[in-house]
Amino acid sequence: MKSDSAETVVRTLSLEGLDQRLLFGQNDMLLRMIESRFAAHMVARGDKIVVDGNAEDVERVMRLLSDLTTRVRQGEYISEQYLLYAIGMVKENGHPPGESISTEALLTSALKKVIKPKTVGQTQYVEAVDAHDIVFSIGPAGTGKTYLAVAMAVAALKANRVTRIVFTRPAVEAGESLGFLPGDIRAKVDPYLRPVYDALYDMLPPDKARKLLELGVVEIAPLAFMRGRTLNEAFVVLDEAQNTTNAQMKMFLTRIGEKSKAVITGDITQIDLPDKNLSGLIKVQTILKNVQGISFVYLTERDVVRHRLVQSIIRAYEKHENSRKKG
Repeated sequence: MKSDSAETVVRTLSLEGLDQRLLFGQNDMLLRMIESRFAAHMVARGDKIVVDGNAEDVERVMRLLSDLTTRVRQGEYISEQYLLYAIGMVKENGHPPGESISTEALLTSALKKVIKPKTVGQTQYVEAVDAHDIVFSIGPAGTGKTYLAVAMAVAALKANRVTRIVFTRPAVEAGESLGFLPGDIRAKVDPYLRPVYDALYDMLPPDKARKLLELGVVEIAPLAFMRGRTLNEAFVVLDEAQNTTNAQMKMFLTRIGEKSKAVITGDITQIDLPDKNLSGLIKVQTILKNVQGISFVYLTERDVVRHRLVQSIIRAYEKHENSRKKG
């Protein structure tokens, strides 16, 4: 007697009123991607899609297709990146990410692109910032930590929830030894703050961004410039926080004033300090883990929103590091 998972079943899903090109992709590429990852076969017949194969996989594919068709009906674009993410979620826990991802836009960028969370982890990150005054977002490269922080900061400024934005990073290494570089202080630090500028200019028209920078409404500066200040009614972002020392992290956190929010982002797998154990981002997780009003959000390779190979690269490096530790 065969187990339920070995049974072959046939299921049908209605595609009535749906632009099938948006669901299946060019030359049915997205459809073929799904088929290659499940023991199920799919055929589009008129305004229906028929799925047959292994019972367990057919059920998973039906849940996946339901998620995808819902997104298409909502006007969402099904990218290869999202599809791979959704497939991974279905394989991992049996359910697609759809209902767990916020559909609420944070901001419309200067290029008229709607900015909103793309993964479950990113949704948790955005919700944590809404609910807490201080949020730590920790995860690998490509998970949208900095980009979403900039979007939330600009959205808060536009909604008059804050009167200014401050972006800061530890410049170069944690000691911030910039003296050997040519030029004035701006020329010295700008290359290390470039990712923040890039995100800001993506959110706002260039003229608007430049004006806000000139007026000091938006400030982008190295972490050393934060000493001795109190930041009231501000949205403050500390980026690349894995390269802060414990003293620098404490200094930054104690700058936060009335009616302010702080977002601290970092990747603890890319620490540039001579002794990685000195990272303020590592220590702060133990020191502040039980402090009310502070939230820690952990993103993973599942939340990577760059090229699909970035997830594979991150996993390969993690595997290498783990094997090296065991060896």
